[in-house]
Amino acid sequence: MTRSAISTLTFFLSLSSSAAELTKPSSQNTPWIPPPLPLPPLPSASQLKWQQGEMAMFLHFGPNTFTDSEWGSGQADPSIFFPTNLDPRQWAAVASAAGFSRLVLTAKHHDGFCLWPSTYTNYSVRSSPWRSGEGDVVAILAAAAREFSLGLGLYLSPWDRHEPCYGKTLEYNEYFLGQMTELLTCYGDIQEVWLDGAKGKDEKDMVYLFDSWFELIHQLQPGAIIFSDAGPDSRWIGDEDAVAGTTCWSLFNKSSAAIGDTKFEYSLKGDPHGHDWVAPECDVSIRRGWFWHSSEHPKSPLALLEIYYTSVGRNCLLILNVPPNSLGLVSDEDIQVLQNFTAMRHTIFSHNFAEDAIVSAGSTRGGLYDPRFIPSNVIQEGIHSYWAPEECQTNWTLILDLRKSVSFNVLLAQEPIQMGQRVMEFHADVFIEGEWRMVANGTTIGYKRLLLFPVEKAQLLRFVIDKSRADPLISYLGLYFDPFSTTRNLLNASRRPSFNDTGGIGLMRLNTTSSNRSLVFRSL
Repeated sequence: MTRSAISTLTFFLSLSSSAAELTKPSSQNTPWIPPPLPLPPLPSASQLKWQQGEMAMFLHFGPNTFTDSEWGSGQADPSIFFPTNLDPRQWAAVASAAGFSRLVLTAKHHDGFCLWPSTYTNYSVRSSPWRSGEGDVVAILAAAAREFSLGLGLYLSPWDRHEPCYGKTLEYNEYFLGQMTELLTCYGDIQEVWLDGAKGKDEKDMVYLFDSWFELIHQLQPGAIIFSDAGPDSRWIGDEDAVAGTTCWSLFNKSSAAIGDTKFEYSLKGDPHGHDWVAPECDVSIRRGWFWHSSEHPKSPLALLEIYYTSVGRNCLLILNVPPNSLGLVSDEDIQVLQNFTAMRHTIFSHNFAEDAIVSAGSTRGGLYDPRFIPSNVIQEGIHSYWAPEECQTNWTLILDLRKSVSFNVLLAQEPIQMGQRVMEFHADVFIEGEWRMVANGTTIGYKRLLLFPVEKAQLLRFVIDKSRADPLISYLGLYFDPFSTTRNLLNASRRPSFNDTGGIGLMRLNTTSSNRSLVFRSL
């Protein structure tokens, strides 16, 4: 063994011995040091809850579902909307079983057709034969979301290809806010309002009074997150493949962005010098299109797993579109893919090889007798406990003794983002054959960072923060084994596994016809 390896092990053993001292009771006469100062900007309570939800299910549904269209003309006859088996409760059951935290419905898409009986237009479910014009998709979905303890979000398209007053600034903004008020006052708690800047290049010019919109939304639904490509509460990542930047800050300058005119690179990475907290959101569809088309098929479970790594695993919320079909149901093949995606995540993340680790640190805020900041906090799930180093130190190191050699290929790291996003660079090493060898490195962490690397078998892991905006805080470290993915897939993140490629994994079926849902596995 080399002299440097012996020195490293001696240092590690001294840290482990110090960690054992934590079992001693602290002196009641010794005052505790206060927690470190939060580092602005900080997330609001609503933003914090939103980010912890991790995944939302987008539901694109409307006349386009029946006309095989993506952008409807706004001229389709309302009679085309006639889902014979519409069941938003099934949508909610599927979302709940797959681990989604909320549902977001296209209450009105670009064609202007409303899935609720708006009093401001006749171009809605009121004029369709579905339920003899007495139906309300938004109301049925809101009830289903409450039943399954899911949040509800609504998409209201600014671009409206049907409404005659579109293009007239005062009249259309009044019309839009009238409809927004209906949606935000008639259906209970709304957790997200989804807006975008999509518009055909030859369409009428239109000035949207966004500031008035945002103020009204927050007035009527104070807890709602407003999404657009420029915030104010969450932002678009800049693509519809759910591939976030490997550097991804929740920090942002809203003054440097404008809806419909935000620079891709800025949205993708965020801004370490940003003055606002505008967390990133990744949108992608389970199929090629956003609306259901009989000719299309869903992505494979492996493709969804890769999307999870490049979105949730890069400090983003993933909003995955699962479009109901013309019957008004989530298609069986989509359900099957979601079930397998869920099973894969469970296989990987149900066991953290670090959960019983002995954890040591280069330093600890308040010393080893203060349990609020001790190294072992990083193996407690959640972001509300954390390790903090002593102030003004440069040795920002955590060492995990896994007690025995284990094989793993996934590292999960989290920061307590309620204290601000801090880490700018980090790396992880394993101790093999008498020396430390780096297996993973990255830049930002944020709420959650997942790194996939070739399988390693080791007992000791060293996690090092190389650069930080302030003293770094780490809330969680996890080590997992992923038997499905390959590092090649993530090194070329723009390439997705092929559609309908199940990859030879076990499949499972989900019975969503009753409140007692059961998982039934079948193998290929």
